Amino acid sequence: MGQWHDGSGTLTVEPDGGAAAGVAVPLEIAASYGTRRRGLLGRDGVAGALLLSPCGSVHTFGMRFAIDVAYLDRRLRVLTVQTLRPGRLPRPRLRARHVLEAEAGAMAGWGLRAGAVVRVEAGSVAERG
Repeated sequence: MGQWHDGSGTLTVEPDGGAAAGVAVPLEIAASYGTRRRGLLGRDGVAGALLLSPCGSVHTFGMRFAIDVAYLDRRLRVLTVQTLRPGRLPRPRLRARHVLEAEAGAMAGWGLRAGAVVRVEAGSVAERG
């Protein structure tokens, strides 16, 4: 859970009750100041999700598309999920330590909502396997 570095990985959304396998999503990790600051600005989309860490607030000024934003606490539990259109500045979430961003509507499809827990594995599948 702790320190990540810029790169790729896999995000797993843990299912309710833990009975079934979680949903695995391709993940980009933005852990340095420059990559967190740049985020999804200037891009036309994202394949999977982008993790900003550490991070407690975002904005969508300069964005080209609407995004889903999930605020995570230090244990990677989802505090809240919201959809933001370009040009928005939502209020910071005081307990948030990490932020996930994805194209609008993606998180609902993954079953990601308040109270869910996610798991982050750094490195591509080829690097891990």
